[in-house]
Amino acid sequence: MDSNPTTRTEVDTLVIGAGPAGLATAACLAQHGLRAWVIDQARDVGSSWRHHYERLHLHTVKTHSALPGLPFPESAPRYVPRQGVVDYLVRYADRHGIEPELGEAVQSIEPAPEGSGWLTRTASGRLIAARRVVVATGANRRPRAPVFPGQSHFGGRVLHSREYRNAQPFAGQRVLVVGMGNTGAEIALDLVEHGVRAALSVRSPLNIVYRDVLGRPTQLSSILLSRLPRALGDAAATLLRNLSVGDLGRYGLHTATASPLRQLREEGKTPVIDVGTVARIKHGDILVYPGIQTLLHGGVRFTDGTEHPFDAVLLATGYDAALSDLFPATPLPLDARGMPAEVVGQGALAGVYFVCFDVRQPGGLLRAIAAQAQRVADHIAGAQSAQR
Repeated sequence: MDSNPTTRTEVDTLVIGAGPAGLATAACLAQHGLRAWVIDQARDVGSSWRHHYERLHLHTVKTHSALPGLPFPESAPRYVPRQGVVDYLVRYADRHGIEPELGEAVQSIEPAPEGSGWLTRTASGRLIAARRVVVATGANRRPRAPVFPGQSHFGGRVLHSREYRNAQPFAGQRVLVVGMGNTGAEIALDLVEHGVRAALSVRSPLNIVYRDVLGRPTQLSSILLSRLPRALGDAAATLLRNLSVGDLGRYGLHTATASPLRQLREEGKTPVIDVGTVARIKHGDILVYPGIQTLLHGGVRFTDGTEHPFDAVLLATGYDAALSDLFPATPLPLDARGMPAEVVGQGALAGVYFVCFDVRQPGGLLRAIAAQAQRVADHIAGAQSAQR
């Protein structure tokens, strides 16, 4: 394709993102006989998965984590490792004939002045006119990294979890992991498994569930419970959590009042799916402290007034989708987390679709992506037919 900055390219459907969401949407469109042009700012398909920490595995079973049109191989373990997901995404693109235009960073998406479609500008100077745009850039576009009082005097490293690959650079150090979502919990576990002294800073009550209970994946149980009337499903999820994980207050971890299902449904917050961190906490290998009051030279003072030495602070504090940056001229209906309220854009956002942002049903991110990609492709195919 011509990279001349003055060139205007006309396409029917533009998909922004060559991760699982973008690839799944393009594949589902292909099932309808529709071809999408896929672009991504990265240089590789599935770039985010390539750069996750090395220990990462899916917390969801492979049979419920595949994208439309291609199961994970039978040889893959029940919980696929990070590299296995990367290899799967490469095969997925090949299987469906998806050839993304890589190295194309989107600067803005604006309504076409002629009143039909959208204009997407990229950092390379390209102008792409599309009747429809699928935004599949993911919820982890920009790291959220709070700056703490006293940080300039700390003297050690303060880094976001996005920069973490493995425990090797932290050998012999004392590391405080801030935040106990799934990333923080697993990074703390990875550190102690490699002999690093690690602790967690946890401010808020949590929902923690074991990945497997009596050999049954919790993912499958949560899907089943979600089909019950809400009050009954919430009560059962709370009972299962309490019976399996129990009260961890003595270890510094306090349990959320809402059930795991309700918190996911109402707040879009996934429970911590434990793969060994809780056992390490109980054994005293990982200490849990409250929120940070201030960083000190070589240490941290917590909100309970205690002070402890640390050499590094690792921020597992999440990400921002940063969607408003992409739509400078169009207000977006975003929820409190900065996520789009709808998968299919309405009103001023007609012709815009969002895949991989609103994940409020149990079963995991990849399962949600598969459903949303199919829904978007069906909607686009229906609109295409109506215009003929």
